[in-house]
Amino acid sequence: MSDQSTSANAKTDLPLEIAHILFIDTVGYSKLPLSEQRELQELLNQIVRGTSCFRAAEVAGKLIRLPTGDGMALVFAESIAAPLNCALEITEKLRSHPQLSVRMGIHTGSISRVIDVNDHVNIAGSGLNIAQRVMSCGDARHILMSKHVADDLAEYPQWRPFLHDLGECEMKHGQKVAIVSFYSEEAGNPGVPQRLQQLNHEHVLQRRALLNRRLKFAAIALFVLLAAVVVLFYRRPALPPTVVPEKSIAVLPFENRSDDAANAYFADAIQDEILTRLSKIADLKVISRTSTQQYRSSPGNLTAIARQLGVANVLEGSVQKSANVVRVNVQLIKAANDSHVWADTFDRQLSDILAAESEIARTIADQLRAKMTGQEQRAIATKSTDNSEAYDAYLRGLAYTLKPGNTNANARSAQNYFREAVRLDPKFALGWALLSYTDAHGYLTLSLDPTTALREEARQAAETALTLQPDLGEARLAQGEYHYACLKDYDAAIRYFEQARPLLPNDSRIPEVLAYVARRRGQWDQSESYFNEAEQLDPRNVRIMLEHAFLYDSRREFSKARRKSEQILDIIPDDPNTLLEEVDIALGEGDLSLAGGLLAQIHPTSADTEAIWRKIYHAVLERRPTNVLPWLNEMQAKRDSASANFSGDVSFWLGWAQQMAGDSAGAKQTWREARDQAEGLLKNQPNNQTLLGYLALMNMGLGDKTEALKLADRAIAVNPIEKDAISGPTGIEILARVAAQSGEPDRAIAALEKLLSIPYSGPIAVPLTPALLRLDPMFDPLRDDKRFQNLSAAPGPK
Repeated sequence: MSDQSTSANAKTDLPLEIAHILFIDTVGYSKLPLSEQRELQELLNQIVRGTSCFRAAEVAGKLIRLPTGDGMALVFAESIAAPLNCALEITEKLRSHPQLSVRMGIHTGSISRVIDVNDHVNIAGSGLNIAQRVMSCGDARHILMSKHVADDLAEYPQWRPFLHDLGECEMKHGQKVAIVSFYSEEAGNPGVPQRLQQLNHEHVLQRRALLNRRLKFAAIALFVLLAAVVVLFYRRPALPPTVVPEKSIAVLPFENRSDDAANAYFADAIQDEILTRLSKIADLKVISRTSTQQYRSSPGNLTAIARQLGVANVLEGSVQKSANVVRVNVQLIKAANDSHVWADTFDRQLSDILAAESEIARTIADQLRAKMTGQEQRAIATKSTDNSEAYDAYLRGLAYTLKPGNTNANARSAQNYFREAVRLDPKFALGWALLSYTDAHGYLTLSLDPTTALREEARQAAETALTLQPDLGEARLAQGEYHYACLKDYDAAIRYFEQARPLLPNDSRIPEVLAYVARRRGQWDQSESYFNEAEQLDPRNVRIMLEHAFLYDSRREFSKARRKSEQILDIIPDDPNTLLEEVDIALGEGDLSLAGGLLAQIHPTSADTEAIWRKIYHAVLERRPTNVLPWLNEMQAKRDSASANFSGDVSFWLGWAQQMAGDSAGAKQTWREARDQAEGLLKNQPNNQTLLGYLALMNMGLGDKTEALKLADRAIAVNPIEKDAISGPTGIEILARVAAQSGEPDRAIAALEKLLSIPYSGPIAVPLTPALLRLDPMFDPLRDDKRFQNLSAAPGPK
């Protein structure tokens, strides 16, 4: 389609450009009656126009549409993944329209804009021609791409498993193009295109024979090479040190020099804003803040810190804020010899602090000789708001997101400040993006109340951010987090995260959250790959490392989990969360003595619920409930009975401890009161699996077998394994416990057999293991069942 915004007086010698092209063709179009052709063409137009990739690129002015009679070409200006993301969205929508069958081809190449007969700018060029020829090699449902595009996409782990090399396809005039087919269980066509079968059969056989010969020679050569390496290894005194990229930097925490200690948030936020701007430059390696926050500003041994973080340069700074005047002092240091590369002081009004942040980031990039694209230059120069009060509220909210620990109080404070920021400036796209991200993250983790209203705010905030600033990486990230956390729409989430990647190339949150998505989809190896990538960007981020260990826990790979926890303890000795991770490992292996020794090193307050749950479960497994009754009574007394976040966990375990201690009447009274409250909350949170699970357990304790089993089945239905491989099985564990206590051994055994065969996250600690089955008193009614004895006697994980 012609670019209508260009005048008829445009020049005819427009320069060549590199574009990313998606060519779409309707299969069997020419054989249809004209009326059906028009209907299918209109349907295809509607589907394509309805994709988020199409809309976002069009709003940003980064898309050219070219009709081709029975299809179209979409020419994207920036992201190499845009044509594939668009193709996947189209494929998803086509499932509802089986009468429409298309094939698609993708290529990146040169195009030129030409003036057509209507005096409008149109496009031509080899890039467009090759994209069409790639598409023409396919059959219905094929998504083909040139090898050149596939090699670029293969750099991203999430695409790699779905790229399948088809060899070369001969085009017009004897031209040959290497073709790759994209297909997965949900998209593409796994069959070899007929044209390639006909044209390249002999050639493929020859290539395979040649490959086999090369592999034999390669095996011999590899053997010789390995032998040589062994010899050299023993002759040389040491291996060379790891090469650190020259264009790498860590931004250390800025010192707060304000007279008012309350302005500490401002120093933290300014540091993060400068770091964030630098991290948008792909030519730089920028360490995420979570890895640098443990170091104070102006530390003693910069060389050691730089080595730990894997960088060549370090930025130190200080911030002094007095009323509306801000002084930012920064110095860039080459860590190898502790030499100053550049230093400066910026005195600004609060209303002009954004310009100072941009200037600092740009100067650092220049000093490190970083190459920047036009998009990156705009990203670090963008002034996100002209309202100084809105920006101050945003910085206060940002500071709360940077605090260690994903606590309820921190999440609510950040949320409130971001709401204030966008109230003061409704066009503050970055403020909307972080509000959405905070909402969605809280909705998933239950740090915030998981209500419909919160989910809707997350949606509206993300859409507002993207509408205001379509090229804002944080807006794409927020959209992805909303689809992941609130909707569990993992396909859409991945698309948005991949769109955010080139805009936030150093942001460890993207591979981190992709690891979470893969984990929930049961793609365990891919999840581990993403965690490794995130740790490269954020090498001392304890949260990511703990989640990585949690992945191993879920797979019952306790030896790997222990090694990961030891890495964390090297960074933060005696870290309570990491000690709890080691407690989980010990519990999973059935080592109550070790678990007890580790728990003795942790002294939780009533707010440290994770530690208290482990102490409670440990006491239950040891069958000494009186040890935890004081904690439970204290927590029960302090809980907020009006809180929509109350999920019944305190009351259930208090009742269970009372029951084990012989106070059956007290247990029933505890459970009845909690059940009444939980049933009221369920009306507003009907899909809260955790709430349903504890309601099932409380009804079990009260002897209402029918209702308990009904609630357990409902807990499974609201979050099935097919949708959530990590948390979904917790409903099955609830069913196993309820069925065991309710005289339903067949249902309990079936549930346990399923649980022991899959990875998942346990609702209490680690997933059930044979060792835990031997210890857990809730399964006592099954002890005489031969099937249970076989399950609990199985060898444990390593």
